[in-house]
Amino acid sequence: MKYTFEKFKLNEKILKSLKSLEYNIPSRVQREVIPKLLKGQNLVVKSKTGSGKTASFAIPLCENINVDYNNIQALIVVPTRELALQVKDEISDIGRLKKVRCSAIFGKQPIKEQIAELKQRVHIVVATPGRILDHINKGTIKLENIQYLVIDEADKMFNKGFVEQMEKILLNLPKEKIVGLFSATIDEEIKYICEKYMPDYSVINIEENEIDNNQRTRQIDDKIIKANGREKYILLKELIYSENPKSVIIFCNTKEKVSKLYNKMSKDGFLIRELHADLSQERRIFVIKDFKKQKFNVLVSSDVASRGIHIDDISLVINYDVPQDKENYIHRIGRTGRKGNSGKAITIVNEKDEKYIENIETYIGYKINELTDIEQSRITQGKILFEEYSKEILKEVSKRKKADKNSYKSKDIKLNTESEVVKLYLNAGKKKKIRVLDIVGAFSNIKGITNDDIGVIEVQDLCSYVDILNYKGDLILKKYKEIPIKKKMVKVKRDIR
Repeated sequence: MKYTFEKFKLNEKILKSLKSLEYNIPSRVQREVIPKLLKGQNLVVKSKTGSGKTASFAIPLCENINVDYNNIQALIVVPTRELALQVKDEISDIGRLKKVRCSAIFGKQPIKEQIAELKQRVHIVVATPGRILDHINKGTIKLENIQYLVIDEADKMFNKGFVEQMEKILLNLPKEKIVGLFSATIDEEIKYICEKYMPDYSVINIEENEIDNNQRTRQIDDKIIKANGREKYILLKELIYSENPKSVIIFCNTKEKVSKLYNKMSKDGFLIRELHADLSQERRIFVIKDFKKQKFNVLVSSDVASRGIHIDDISLVINYDVPQDKENYIHRIGRTGRKGNSGKAITIVNEKDEKYIENIETYIGYKINELTDIEQSRITQGKILFEEYSKEILKEVSKRKKADKNSYKSKDIKLNTESEVVKLYLNAGKKKKIRVLDIVGAFSNIKGITNDDIGVIEVQDLCSYVDILNYKGDLILKKYKEIPIKKKMVKVKRDIR
């Protein structure tokens, strides 16, 4: 009998969200972690990227959060802004039907906006160390009700020198709490934090072959192709055309190589963006969001995007450069074959790269199959199809822009729970004295809408956002362009952020 999420005896709304997100069978780390966190055990989890570890702590947090309390009950500390956004999105997806509200706070984002958001009902906060300390020092975050602390990617965090900051955060949290620390490696600094701040913790060690070898066998077809004197760029284009992917990530070893390849492919007419550490944080977030929304289909990236950034439906990964760090190979190819989808990863190899391939094969425990030839007919036919699909993307983006001016008519990618949940935009907020209770009251007065149909509400200075559950959102949009709130007519439309 298959091991399913029902075995954890989760809230029906959590199970419903998991099903809509196509979380069907728990991974090994989820089977180990979820029941222990649900029982309130302190855990140190050694697990690599691609194991499903984010959901392994997101699910028990969403399950145990009391949504009737307005205080912050869980804090998740992560090393990067990108990971903060990813974790926040996953928690929001899992907890949406239960009305769990999660906020991500990080640097290079206006702190005033974060303060305003934290004043509203927030159950879980995902934060980078520096920014959470800023809020602690300013007294703009209340942590006295924290019941759960998760430290994610601890190895990466401590490698960045955040040990001292992490200690300051720990000293500002209640002594009685449940702690989960997740890391790909466990070094002396991590052991120090665990021994000092995590009494009676259990260790879960998910071996590399338990995560990747079996999953890649099922979901990721990874191959190498030897350049054999051929120009790498021509070979790259042949691979893209012959595979004809809906979306592809191409990895280079340096940001300089990323920019060079990006410029070259742009001139050749590819619908492409670049992603590397020299881009501003806002630009990197913007690129990732646009890729998720299928506004372009080729992303060329350095390893900044190979860890902690999860984009579903990536059908192909190409290593234009062989990763010199064997772990980066796993992080890179793990961008495809996610959530039960199949994927393909191809690495272009020059003679000087073969020693790195040998190291990778030793590390992953199997020999990577070689792609020896590409049929010319596949390249020719694939080029036509790939270019046609790229044109369709441009047309769709143009349609979305036109639709956004009036009403939401685009075929934009939606959250997997979108069929049940519709996020509405209201053109009134705090400056018009609108409160959460006012919005609840207004929507409850609509025929066919009950309190159970009203999800997470976010009131900002000039506008507000409301999740409408149980397939009722479209019902409201069809009948109302405005609704009365506090004797004011407030415009209502679908959120298109």
